[in-house]
Amino acid sequence: MAHYAFLDENNIVTEVIPGRDEWEVVDGITNWEQAYADYRGQVCKRTSYNSNIRGTYAGIGYEYNAAEDIFITPQPYPSWIRTGSYWNAPTPMPTDGARYSWDEPTLAWIVNELI
Repeated sequence: MAHYAFLDENNIVTEVIPGRDEWEVVDGITNWEQAYADYRGQVCKRTSYNSNIRGTYAGIGYEYNAAEDIFITPQPYPSWIRTGSYWNAPTPMPTDGARYSWDEPTLAWIVNELI
């Protein structure tokens, strides 16, 4: 089963629906992105659970980047840097086994203390 994302005028995903696989032909329809777009009056782009189409599976609030033909997750913090569909902290999270949270004012990872 295929999935399709509908975009608003700013290329932001407003809805994701299940739909026809691209190889299915029904009533002569062979281009399902266009068929769904025509029916809804919104741009429609195919997306994939296993992320093999357009970078990552689209979610509501994700951005579609037409130049790269990918969906981009929402930016979690202003300092984070995008690589492909995802955002990364400007410094890697420590890998010492502790639990960390990103602290945007200090641009650093802070240890989550257990209560």
